[in-house]
Amino acid sequence: MLPRERVIQVIRHGKPDRVPIYGWVRANLAERITAAFGSVEAFEDRYEFDFAHLFGGPQIFDPAAVARLRAELGRPIEPRDLLDVPVADPNRTDDYHDIVEQIRHHKEGRGRFVYVQTPGIFEALNGVFGIENHLMYLALYADDLREVYRRQAEWNRTFAENCIDLGVDMVHVSDDWGAQEGLMFSPRTWRQLIMPFHRITCEAVKRRGVFLSLHSDGNISQVLDGVIELGYDVVHPYQESAGMDLNEFREKYRKTFTVMGGLDVQTTIGFGRLDFLAEEIERVLRMFAAGGLLYCTSHFVQDHCSIEELRFAFDRIHAVVRELS
Repeated sequence: MLPRERVIQVIRHGKPDRVPIYGWVRANLAERITAAFGSVEAFEDRYEFDFAHLFGGPQIFDPAAVARLRAELGRPIEPRDLLDVPVADPNRTDDYHDIVEQIRHHKEGRGRFVYVQTPGIFEALNGVFGIENHLMYLALYADDLREVYRRQAEWNRTFAENCIDLGVDMVHVSDDWGAQEGLMFSPRTWRQLIMPFHRITCEAVKRRGVFLSLHSDGNISQVLDGVIELGYDVVHPYQESAGMDLNEFREKYRKTFTVMGGLDVQTTIGFGRLDFLAEEIERVLRMFAAGGLLYCTSHFVQDHCSIEELRFAFDRIHAVVRELS
């Protein structure tokens, strides 16, 4: 199978010739990877990555406008305040240059499956409000937030559809909801205030026949049924270190959605425990040798990971997926 075909086979709940692999390595380790391998792209080629996470595109708000508003108010921005800040035009062609180049490199040049990061509803506004304030606003200003979220959702939908037009294989919605043991807010709040505005983008993407994935750190078990209802094909990272059990996923949800993850950056890679790291890599890959998993880091590999350990991990991953094929 070609890389893109392998990933699509897994998302469609089929058995691949081997487990597809990828890793979020660039953000913290680009300089060290470049010194050791020549470039991040050379690292990705060396380990024959099957898919690629694309970043870029327009921002919804001009950061300078948000900073001016915060200075004028002399206090944290509240939902009603934000409604006075215009959103950026999501249709500016120049803002998509980086995404176009990444599609050209990964999909056209390497045959990889490509997915693009797009904003969620809650996470996207934490930079404007501050996460603690935002959590408080869910209780205090629900009606104002609905209007803020509606505007965000409509912008998200346009951004996602523009990326589909450019040729992405999957729209990846990033929206952290989880803490270590459960949601940061109640399931009822999620269903009333978050879910309806995810639906706007989800329905648009599904109408276009494109795959849809969700990123949320932490434990989101309480709303997995809602995630399925929204039509998500892939969930990342299904975080074991936050109490989400991959065995339970395999038994209960494997034919409903696919997990992207399996290499936990919170407990597994970057801690110098090479025997444990190797055991965890093999445990997870063996569990999903017949499908159900896009093997990937649970988040960006952190900067405390040495290049030697990174090399060790991906040497092992590269070998094991081929041993199991």
